[in-house]
Amino acid sequence: GLVGRLALNEVTGSPVTPSVVVPGNHDGVHLGHRALVARARAFADERGLRVVALTFDPHPLAVLRPERAPTPLTTIARRTELLLAAGVDRVEVAHFDAAYARQTPSEWGTERLVRQLGARAIVIGPDYRFGAGRAGTPELLRSLGLEVVEVAPVSEGGERVSSTRVREALVAGDVRLARALLDRPHELEGTVVEGQRRGRTIGFPTANLDPDPVLLPKDGVYAVVGRVVARARDERLFLGMANLGTRPTFAAGRSIEAHFFGFEGDLYGRRLRLGFVDRLRDEQKFVSAAALTLQLGADRVAALERLASTDARWSWL
Repeated sequence: GLVGRLALNEVTGSPVTPSVVVPGNHDGVHLGHRALVARARAFADERGLRVVALTFDPHPLAVLRPERAPTPLTTIARRTELLLAAGVDRVEVAHFDAAYARQTPSEWGTERLVRQLGARAIVIGPDYRFGAGRAGTPELLRSLGLEVVEVAPVSEGGERVSSTRVREALVAGDVRLARALLDRPHELEGTVVEGQRRGRTIGFPTANLDPDPVLLPKDGVYAVVGRVVARARDERLFLGMANLGTRPTFAAGRSIEAHFFGFEGDLYGRRLRLGFVDRLRDEQKFVSAAALTLQLGADRVAALERLASTDARWSWL
């Protein structure tokens, strides 16, 4: 069959390692994505294959229907890290453009899966379609000699887990639901930049984050965990609270500010990963700096309670 004949990488001429491919956007690497990876891992281990996650950049809708393209939950770099942590051996990032979108299902299956990735099997969710016009079916993949493993959808709270559902939760500020769907807190990553240093004057110094372009939760105050991202893994975990919004008390403009409990030091210029554990309250305008300070003290108590009561899985950081 086709799978047996195509054994060389046409670019390098070297043998292609036989693989189980898990295709999809994998945005967020949520419980549903991880169920696919877990099934692929088990299948691959039984047969001596490797697991390749195939993802796309940009999101296909950014090319096909730009007005409907979602704001990503994860950068490609972070998505790759999470997929590798979930158990894949390699992440293949396909550049999705108009030419890629025009591939017929047969071309895509033959060229992308079999010839380039050495696919022997493919692990997919229900209703999976591919190729131009989404015309490709599991039956076509089988006709190419691939073994097709279909995995049932994963539910949480009685509804199917999806990237769309995670986005809806974040837009509503429900980071607790997002955490349940992701099995980890939704996170932002970015560089700590110089702020107005107003926080330290009221006893709550903050790290101001210039984030990578991923979806932000609804404006408000949140209990958070953080870690400095460095080449050599920094094991320190910071517990704290963060404010997303316009800082209306001081009319200070839009920002993402995190205050870490008991932390003393300088984070300027460092890469910080911030995970949203629970929502504390809406952002609000206070009559004075003293009133704001009083509220921040109450927020600190509430944040520590939420963080202590959370079934914490911080290894994702």
